[in-house]
Amino acid sequence: MQVLSKTRLIKAVPGAAHAAAECLERGGLVALPTETVYGLGADATNGQAVARLYDAKGRPAFNPLIAHVPDIDAARQIAVFNADAEALAAAFWPGPLTLVLPRATACPVSELATAGLDTIAVRVPDHALARAILRAFGKPIVAPSANISGHVSATTAAHVATDLDGRIDLIVDGGPTPLGIESTIVACLDEPTILRPGGLARADIAATLGREPAQASETAEQSPLAPGMLESHYAPRTRLRLDAKSVEPDEVLLAFGTPLTGAKATLNLSEDSDLAEAAANLFGYLRQLDAIGAAGIAVMPIPHEGLGEAINDRLRRAAAPKTLP
Repeated sequence: MQVLSKTRLIKAVPGAAHAAAECLERGGLVALPTETVYGLGADATNGQAVARLYDAKGRPAFNPLIAHVPDIDAARQIAVFNADAEALAAAFWPGPLTLVLPRATACPVSELATAGLDTIAVRVPDHALARAILRAFGKPIVAPSANISGHVSATTAAHVATDLDGRIDLIVDGGPTPLGIESTIVACLDEPTILRPGGLARADIAATLGREPAQASETAEQSPLAPGMLESHYAPRTRLRLDAKSVEPDEVLLAFGTPLTGAKATLNLSEDSDLAEAAANLFGYLRQLDAIGAAGIAVMPIPHEGLGEAINDRLRRAAAPKTLP
C-alpha cells in the first residue's frame, strides 16, 4: 500500500470541486460526500488509480465498483439501458439507486473497476457537491464507501480520516451525509433483481416497474455483480448480537424505540422508531459503540419494511464472521 505523509482535508467551499477534480486527474484518491455515505473516488478510466483505490481500502479485487456520473446522458455513454432501466432512472435519478447494466461497447471504464465483468454498476448521486465534482472532472468516478473494506461505512469526514488518513490524497468535508445508508442496487439484465437493499425502498421500485423485483440468490456473493454482496461487510470489531430482547453483562446497546435496560452504554437509532432517522444514524452509532471496547453490541429488533430491509441487511452482514485488518 502506498503510504502518504498526510491526507489533505478541505471544506466544501467554492473551488472544492475543482480541487477534487484536479486531484483525480493526477490519479489521486478523493473522499467525497454523497447523499448516502462518503465515497472514495478515483478516475474510473484509469486502471492505476483504480488499483490504488483497491489497495487503500484493502478491497477484494473481484468485488466490482460503482461508476458515478452526473446525469443519465453520461450513464448512457457507459451502459446499455433497457425499458426497465430507463423507467427506474427516470423515476429515481439523481438518487440512492444503482443500476447494474451491460457495459456499452465504447465504455471507457477500467475493466479492473468492473472486476472483468461484461456488466457495469452506475449511479447518479443526489448531492450537489458530488455532482459538481463529477461535472468538473468530466469522466466517470468510481466511489465505493470511504472506509477500510468490510468496516463500517463512513458518514462523516472524521469517519473517513479514522480509516484512511495517510492512505488517500484528499478528503472533501461536506458535513454528515443525509441518508446514511448506501444505495439500493438493482440489476436490469433479464428480470429486474435487487442485489442489495438500500436507501430506495423495494415498494417504490415495484410501483415504478409495475411488478415485484426479484431477489438475488444466496450464492450471488461468490462472484458478486455489485458492491455490498459479501457475507461479512459493514463490520465493527466488536461482536454484534442481533434481535436482542435483553442485555448481557458488559454489552453496549444499539436501541430502536424504547431502549432495553442494563447496558453499559446505549445509543438509540431512533427514539420515535423512525426508520429514516435510524438509517441516518446506523453507521455512525456502530462506530461509536465499537470504540467503547465492550464484550458485545446488543442490537434491538428493527422492523423489516421500507428502509428497515436495508438496515437489517447491513446489521446481518456486520454480525457475520469476519477477519478485519
